[in-house]
Amino acid sequence: MSLPEVLPWQALRSRRFESIRFRRQQPIGPDVADFYCGACRLVIEVDGQAHHFGDRPERNEARDAWLTGQGFRVLRLPASLVLRDMDSAMMTILAAVDDGQNPPSGREASRGRGTAGPT
Repeated sequence: MSLPEVLPWQALRSRRFESIRFRRQQPIGPDVADFYCGACRLVIEVDGQAHHFGDRPERNEARDAWLTGQGFRVLRLPASLVLRDMDSAMMTILAAVDDGQNPPSGREASRGRGTAGPT
């Protein structure tokens, strides 16, 4: 694991989010998620610079679309955020976990609220 993946993993595995359990390097379909919370069906990806070059943006978009189609939510965190402001990164994860535990209903759900998308 790279440093931007190690740092959130240390916080996630220490159960900072109480009873919410995360797994790292979780196989999902044809790919492997950096982190996964089964209770929330939340996939967390930490994206370094390589995710912005070549065909990676298109591959990430296709992967996110596939995951969303399978009922997963995807949260992409820039590695620069993790390295610069770990507290903000953890608060972003916590907000996504909260959204997954308290899904919107009615009109909010139809507008797509509660789905963490690519960043």
